[in-house]
Amino acid sequence: MTNTGAPPPLAMPVAPQIPILGAIAVVYHQGRVLLIQRKNPPNAGAWGFPGGHVELGETALAAARRELAEETGIHARPLEYLTNIDVMLHDAQGQVEKQYLLTAVLCAYESGTAQAADDALDARWLAVDSIEQQGLALIEQVAAVARLARARSL
Repeated sequence: MTNTGAPPPLAMPVAPQIPILGAIAVVYHQGRVLLIQRKNPPNAGAWGFPGGHVELGETALAAARRELAEETGIHARPLEYLTNIDVMLHDAQGQVEKQYLLTAVLCAYESGTAQAADDALDARWLAVDSIEQQGLALIEQVAAVARLARARSL
């Protein structure tokens, strides 16, 4: 056996495939909800609620508030957990590639003017009654969550 003096190659640890926790801010104000057009995958170009990853040590309520301000400049007070949304992204063979659990947080508008920032291409207030007739590519379940927010806010 020949010793080359080089250490053996180290095996790279494989990160476990686990679901990712995210929070979305559902701001219902005067019959409208605030949506953003997503800049990055997944769902780049589609419209959904502002949101993102929950950071270690952060509650979903706090994450929703933070992501809302970062993506839209809107400040709102988290009121309650509205619902949870399971999202599974599949590869070409139909295998689950990524899985997200999104916690929808109902928020009360406090201040700010909606403007796209951070991960958003655009930000708009849309009437819940006509959200599906706007001709926008909505992320799945957006209209249903908007109606749930309206029902909880009345």
